[in-house]
Amino acid sequence: MDFGLRHFDGDLEELGLLAQTAGLEPVARLTCKRKVPDAALFVGSGKADEIRTLAEMHGAQEVLFDQALSPAQQRNLERHIGLPVNDRTLLILEIFAQRARSHEGKLQVELARLQYLSTRLVRRWSHLERQRGGIGTRGGPGERQIELDRRMIDEAIKRTRERLVKVKRQRNTQRRQRERRETFNISIVGYTNAGKSTLFNALVKARAYAANQLFATLDTTTRQLYLGEGIGSVSLSDTVGFIRDLPHGLVDAFQATLQEAVDADLLLHVVDASNPGYPEQIAQVQLVLHEIGAADITQLLVFNKLDAVPADARPATLLDTYEIDGRQVPRIYVSARDGTGMAALRAQLAAMALERASWNMPPGAAAELPAAEE
Repeated sequence: MDFGLRHFDGDLEELGLLAQTAGLEPVARLTCKRKVPDAALFVGSGKADEIRTLAEMHGAQEVLFDQALSPAQQRNLERHIGLPVNDRTLLILEIFAQRARSHEGKLQVELARLQYLSTRLVRRWSHLERQRGGIGTRGGPGERQIELDRRMIDEAIKRTRERLVKVKRQRNTQRRQRERRETFNISIVGYTNAGKSTLFNALVKARAYAANQLFATLDTTTRQLYLGEGIGSVSLSDTVGFIRDLPHGLVDAFQATLQEAVDADLLLHVVDASNPGYPEQIAQVQLVLHEIGAADITQLLVFNKLDAVPADARPATLLDTYEIDGRQVPRIYVSARDGTGMAALRAQLAAMALERASWNMPPGAAAELPAAEE
């Protein structure tokens, strides 16, 4: 279910992909345009009736909304429609919970999930109605249970945060070791399903998990990438994919993972060149980079999946520029799947690493280094 004045088709297609990634099967979709969301039902009673009828017609067992719902709206919709109602935020959290593999990733997902659930306790305990107690008092088993549950979740959030602090401290130690070695650090970022992990594997001959689905990779993987004599190896990290309206709780919880991007010398911003909505996806990635403090890091745009672009729409040259926030950013077209443009990408990375190395050398020393191979 989408809401607003944006491009419904693309948004609902992405919501459908998210649902499939979480193991659900979409059976119908419905759009709604309103100036402002309804405070009680988000979509208004008439549209809620329409959703209920559509769900009954298709035998749906759950209703998904493309936007975040307040706890009250979620509770009211479930009562009105008679089915479980969830929003985009919970759907993404469920996918992350299924996909997290590392200890850090699991902790980050658990923290985001606890923060989300902590705002919905009243919905979880709706079967225990608040009752008027003795003379002049108000209370009941429902209220006591809610307070108990809130206290337990608050304690769990505190413990999870403490454990994440320790993990982040370990990451900082590893990062300082790389900095002492003066390693050139490259982080791969981009919209989910842009082919980041496939590109990562092609560059370092690794076996990181890659699949044609949203959020195939959640945990940061770092490998050494050899770029030739005079440059040696650089550090290459594959990070979690970004997505439109990424829940703020996830941005906060994944700060330790996204720190790889914040501390990078170069961001490989991977874009799905075959997706007609790539300009909006680039804009969404830029928003997250601004939010985590990585917007000013040098970027190289890698337009991936060139093999999936129709022949009549392919670029005349593999290397050009693309405007982001009023500045021209170098862009290179590649296909990590069939190898098109990969040699040119390596040469470009070598040139950028060589340029960065020359900044830290005495005057004239950079001229002694060999030029990057074309």
